[in-house]
This record gives sequence, structure tokens and C-alpha cells, in this order.
Amino acid sequence: MMKTNQDALKQKKTVATVYFVLRFLVLIVMVAQFFNGNFENVFLCILTLILFLLPTIFERKLKIDLPDTLEIIILLFIFASEILGEIQSYYTTYQGWDTMLHTLNGFLCAAIGFSLVDMFNRNDRFSLQLSPAFMAIVAFCFSMTIGVLWEFFECFMDQFFLLDMQKDAIVNQISSVMMDPTGGNTPVIIRDITDVIVVAGGKEIPLGLGGFLDIGILDTMKDLFVNFIGAVVFSFVGYFYVKSRGKGPFARRFIPKVQQELDDSKEQNQ
Repeated sequence: MMKTNQDALKQKKTVATVYFVLRFLVLIVMVAQFFNGNFENVFLCILTLILFLLPTIFERKLKIDLPDTLEIIILLFIFASEILGEIQSYYTTYQGWDTMLHTLNGFLCAAIGFSLVDMFNRNDRFSLQLSPAFMAIVAFCFSMTIGVLWEFFECFMDQFFLLDMQKDAIVNQISSVMMDPTGGNTPVIIRDITDVIVVAGGKEIPLGLGGFLDIGILDTMKDLFVNFIGAVVFSFVGYFYVKSRGKGPFARRFIPKVQQELDDSKEQNQ
């Protein structure tokens, strides 16, 4: 018999506390944004509240039990990206905020990918017996695929809605074959750039940024690189978790358990 939401929350007091505190904070921010007339941020708050429900929905639909640590990190990740990052502008206020979240995203996605394969491996309905190394590779590939798809999404939103999700960077030198006066394939290098003047609508507009404006490329590469680091870290953790036959205390905090396994464990304890 499936646990109800209230039963699950009673058994996970720490998770319940974090959930209700974050939900309360989101509601406060939503009310403030509503009275400020910022309805786009109101929508983000509603989206955040919906995303908070995902761990519980996955537990019920997939009949799994998420470890408390994993569930809390997921909730904090959603709050940090949507409320702090977008509404409170932490992405622009703190330079390392986006990097931290993308690194954590790579770690979490690898954990999720590893968990899916691990559940298939232990489920009698599937004839899968994958080696620890192959499971780690699948987890890594799953994490990197999610990272790439997210960058596709950011690029799409920037191109069609001009949201600048792929944050620009200031560089002081560029090289491009498009500036080759012969029309060849020789890159022309410009160094020590201190300003850029944009001509738009017949007007010259100095940007005054202290360099050339790189349009999102460096941000995308940085995001994918830190996602790579997070994915590699958990892939190694997952590998040794399987090698030790599930005895790794750290990895257990991120590997969901199938509901049937929990029921069998309770029966054995009784």
C-alpha cells in the first residue's frame, strides 16, 4: 500500500521542515512580487512551488523512496536557481552562483542516472546485469546529456525571447577569420580592447564595458565543463558504491530505494 503525502512527511521530519520553510519563503516572495506588479516573477514563484512537488510525485509514481539528503538538495537547488538566482539576481550579483549550481546539477543528474540503472539492475522484471564501470559510464552520459539539453534550451530562449540566459562575458581580445581582408581563412587578432561602439538606428552607442562583449559562448563552455566535473565525481562515487555492494555511506545518501526493497527490509527487521 502506497504511503500518503502526510505519512511520508511524518517519517521525514527534516525533509518536511526544509520543504515548509522554503515553501513559506516562496509565498512571501510571491506576495511581494505581486504587489510590486512584477507578474513574471509571480509566475516563477508558482513554477517553483510546482517543482517542489516533483520529488513526492516521483516517489509515488515510481514507487521509490528518495534519501533525505538527495531530496533536501533537490529542494534547495530549485530554490537557489529560481528564487535566489532569477528573482533575487544572484546570477549577476555573485559570479560563482551559476557555476556552483551547474556543478551541483551535473552531480545530481549523474546520481539520478545512476539510480535509474541501479533500479533496473535490481528489478526482476528486467534482465540487466550491468558492471559497475558501465553503470558509471551511463550515469556520466545521462548527466552530460541533460547538461547539453539545458544549454540548447538557454540558447533557444536567448534567440527567440532575448532573455540572455547564456550570460555574456567581457573579453579584451578576439580573433576571427571573418575580419580577414583577403577573405581567406587567416584569423585576424585584435588585442587590448577597452571599449566597443555599436551602431544602431544611425546612432553610435559606446557600450563602456571595458572590453568586447562575448555572446554566451564562454558561459556555455564553462557550464558544460563544471557539469562535467560534477558528473565525473558522482560517477566515481557510484562505481565504488556498486563495487562495495551498496555499503558506501556517502553514496547511499543519493541512491533511491525501490519500495519493495524497503518493505522486505522492514519484514526482516520484524
